[in-house]
Formats: sequence, structure tokens, C-alpha cells
Amino acid sequence: MEQRVVQVFYGQGKGKTSAAVGQCIRAASLGRRVIIIQFLKGKDAEELNFLERLEPDIKLFRFEKSDGFYKELSAAQQKEERQNIRNGFNFAKKVIDTGECDVLVLDEVLGLIDLGIVSEEEILQLVSFKEDYSRLVLTGFELPEAIAEQADIISRIDLEKDR
Repeated sequence: MEQRVVQVFYGQGKGKTSAAVGQCIRAASLGRRVIIIQFLKGKDAEELNFLERLEPDIKLFRFEKSDGFYKELSAAQQKEERQNIRNGFNFAKKVIDTGECDVLVLDEVLGLIDLGIVSEEEILQLVSFKEDYSRLVLTGFELPEAIAEQADIISRIDLEKDR
């Protein structure tokens, strides 16, 4: 039986999503079923177009409808987008519950805690379903201690220079 792994890429540096996608490419090359669910990314067309080219080997889902970043939206738009994001998070729970994939990446999911969209406890609940996936990858800027305690691999990505 393959060991179940919870992996986290976090920090203020760039490259967290790229590192997570690298894990996906590796897993897909080994015949694993891979799903990426992205949160708080806006509609970065360049990144989205590239990731969509990885399908069907790597399935990509985004539930947000707005073109802008969440923090830049009006209060009314944020309210609507919160529901879209919650739908994405509930989809992640369903994916884990049904065993739909071997590797699940929840890109920028840790940022949902800071925005009050999901709770730390809800993410801990996902992490606790270790029998239902081979690898769960979480990314974001901040890593709460309780989630760090449950992670098997943690990579902090910091920015040393930006030019």
C-alpha cells in the first residue's frame, strides 16, 4: 500500500503553484489520476491556458466566475464569489470522499482561511481523510500551525529578491 502524503507549499515567494503542478506532472506520468482545484487566482489567462493543455491527464477546475482577484471585487461581487469558492471547496470534499483521484492539489486553499471563506477546521477535516487519496497538496501564503502538524512534507518558498 502506498503511503498517504499531505504536502504543503507556502510562503511569500513565487513558485508555489509551479511546484504543485510539478508534483502533478510527475504523478500523471506514473498513471495516477490527478485533479487541481484553484482558488483565488482570478482569470490569469496565460496560466489557465497552459494548465488546460495538460488535460485530460491532469484535470483542472476553477469555480470563480469573476475576471478580477477576490480582494479587488466589490462587497456584492465578493459575496457572490464566496459562494462560488465554497462550491469549489465542497467539490474538493466530494472528490476526496468518492476517491475520484490519487493526487489532489488545492491551489491557494490556505488563503481561504485568511479571508474567512473556509475555516482551518474544514481544511483539517480534508487532511484527515488520508485513506481516500495518495497525495494531497495544499498551497498558500500562510500555514496555520494545526495544519502544519498534520502535514508530512512542508516546503516554505520565500522571496529573496524581486528584480
